[in-house]
Amino acid sequence: MEDRIEAKSVKDKYTVKSIDTSQSKEWLLRKHYAKRLCSISFCFGLFGLDNILVGVCTFGSPPSRALCIGVCGTENAHKVNELNRLCVNEGLEKNVLSFFVSSCLKLLPNDLIIVSYADTSQGHHGYIYQATNWLYTGLSAKRTERYDINNPNKHSKSVTENKNNNYQDLAVRQRPQKHRYIFFTGNKKQIKMLKLKLKYKQEPYPKGENKRYDASYSPTIQKQLF
Repeated sequence: MEDRIEAKSVKDKYTVKSIDTSQSKEWLLRKHYAKRLCSISFCFGLFGLDNILVGVCTFGSPPSRALCIGVCGTENAHKVNELNRLCVNEGLEKNVLSFFVSSCLKLLPNDLIIVSYADTSQGHHGYIYQATNWLYTGLSAKRTERYDINNPNKHSKSVTENKNNNYQDLAVRQRPQKHRYIFFTGNKKQIKMLKLKLKYKQEPYPKGENKRYDASYSPTIQKQLF
């Protein structure tokens, strides 16, 4: 009888579980292109067979109250969370990213409204959200923002709310529009009710060539977890 080794599926090779937010810090500051921390309410890690952390996905409160109200109205604003960071090691197999995001969504509580954005300035179209069945609701509005010329990656909200800022160090720039995606968690009834409250019009998925940012940095926490 001929020996045969069957290839393991993505589900057999990777595990997704909740992790402490401290375990994501280096990933967000050094590996993700935004290079800054964000609000985190739920934090998940992607682990390989050797129990080494190979990816991080975080969800948290959006920086804008108006954004929360704008999705499904004031009465549902408290349900809105943002998938605000998603980062994995380079060289992982095809479909690992969609498995990771899909698994994270299943681990979230029911009856939540999840919003996420694909950054056009980074050449992103949100294919991972399309692969995991999010609703596409168009581009974010055009607007300008203040930024710190000494720290251009710092979020504009932090810049404007910091009373110690030297206004000579602030400048104004056009904020890049972003593709906006919406996902509802919960049972069929909960999802149906939230869809009826959605304020945005659902649109066809955007297409185009995706660009990848450099995610080659290897966080030291990978070697410390287990």
